[in-house]
Amino acid sequence: MKSTNKQSLRFQVEKWLAPGPTTPVHVIEFSRTYPGRRRYVCVETTQQAGLRTLFFFRHDDGCWRVFPPTVDSPKKSTDRLAL
Repeated sequence: MKSTNKQSLRFQVEKWLAPGPTTPVHVIEFSRTYPGRRRYVCVETTQQAGLRTLFFFRHDDGCWRVFPPTVDSPKKSTDRLAL
């Protein structure tokens, strides 16, 4: 069983951006994707190497990841074609 804590947005931000006590993380943008209407958050932090910005996407299982979920494609139905 997967730990839900490891899939939280906070865990993913700390994993990918490694903010420290003196390097805060700022939410730059949050909204929903089009056409899937799935949530995303854009966060950034400034470190010695410079500005780091990442998008995080919420998946159908409730987990946050750095890659977008697959787009649901319409399913073809042969039942409607039969006369």
